[in-house]
Amino acid sequence: MKYNLLLIYLFFQLSATSTFSQEQMNHTDSTSTSVGVENQHDESHTADHTHDAPGEHAKFDPAATAIHHISDANVYSIMDMVRIPLPMFLYAPGQGWDIFSSGKFHAGEHEDGHFAYNGYVLHHGSVHKVVDAGFPSEGTVDIGHHAFTHKTEDKNGKKVDVNYVTFQGKEYRLDARSTLDGGILGGGITSFYDFSLSKNVISMILVSLFLIWIFGKAARAYKENPNRSPKGVQAIIEPMFLFIRDEVAIPFIGKDKYMKFLPLLMSIFFFVLGLNLFGQIPFLGSTNVTGNLTITMVLALIVFFVVNFNGKKDYWMHIFWMPDVPVFVKPLLAAVEIMGLFIKPLTLMLRLAGNISAGHIAILSFIGLIFIFGKSGESMGGSAIGTAMAVPLTLFMMAIELIVAFVQAFVFTILTASYIGAAIEEHHHADHHAGEHH
Repeated sequence: MKYNLLLIYLFFQLSATSTFSQEQMNHTDSTSTSVGVENQHDESHTADHTHDAPGEHAKFDPAATAIHHISDANVYSIMDMVRIPLPMFLYAPGQGWDIFSSGKFHAGEHEDGHFAYNGYVLHHGSVHKVVDAGFPSEGTVDIGHHAFTHKTEDKNGKKVDVNYVTFQGKEYRLDARSTLDGGILGGGITSFYDFSLSKNVISMILVSLFLIWIFGKAARAYKENPNRSPKGVQAIIEPMFLFIRDEVAIPFIGKDKYMKFLPLLMSIFFFVLGLNLFGQIPFLGSTNVTGNLTITMVLALIVFFVVNFNGKKDYWMHIFWMPDVPVFVKPLLAAVEIMGLFIKPLTLMLRLAGNISAGHIAILSFIGLIFIFGKSGESMGGSAIGTAMAVPLTLFMMAIELIVAFVQAFVFTILTASYIGAAIEEHHHADHHAGEHH
């Protein structure tokens, strides 16, 4: 049975790789719009990425391709063959709300929409808004295939990436959705806000529903046969549940206090683990939910508030006015401890997102060897060599990622437990000093 499952898994993995390869071979226009920046500067220091001439092969950019495939999108793609439209909830000041299906964009290769709707377009699976005047702002507009271009422009002495859509021979500038990153990650407040159900949101809903079903099934089995040894779903869940309880919750929080925080720890562990494992399935979209900083930031903020709202007097005393420390040292240590309050959730956020994203990028980079050696379809012999290298490396990396999925869920949970344990721990400084005097 296990060998049959392995063969099925290999089949789907190779199918996903083959589909990915075919898509890249056939695509000689859109990819070329996001590569070759350094060779195309004009007098105004603007790099314009235009389409290749007919019959030419587009240069393959493994970095851009990997980033595109791990990013969130407004359309759910399965093996780059099935594209499921998602609900769109967009708000633009002065224009108001627009609620519709992403199917109105008629996404094609690389999830570029062939139509614009109410001034919005779909580029690389993500919604953008046309901000230049003259573009039709109402109704459906046919923009055709390969209508998008990418430029690198100077803005306040910095190079910024700008997307354009071509309509009736004229280029119109596009805005990406607003993001609250303060520009740190290249985002910021733009001309519209996107509240849509994206691919990552749908993945979280699916994983949450699956966890509710599987835990409900296990709970019913315990209720109906309380004295029977666990089997089936129970046999899978119980060892992990007991491990988190006995090796994480009780040692770090305490036997008399852990029950209050056990639901949180279990929710974090199984939610992160479920999303990590769901992202490993190549034929279900290969989503990168826990590699998205927005998701890990929300999880880290939940931990931050739970820890600090439950912090005892001793916890805050050790942050602002440490006992048994010389007075002149206390302000310096207090500054360090206050920084630590925010560094802890920041490291939680970055560690999980970084490790999961790195695994996805590594896998996609190995697959990219097919196109690098094959020169994007020019050399079939090179493609064969790249395939011979890519398949075993990809399978090996996916095996490593399977381990990482469990490890990162465990690390996030154990660090959460350690932070909670430190916050609710009570110290007995007075008793300690009294003992010293005696």
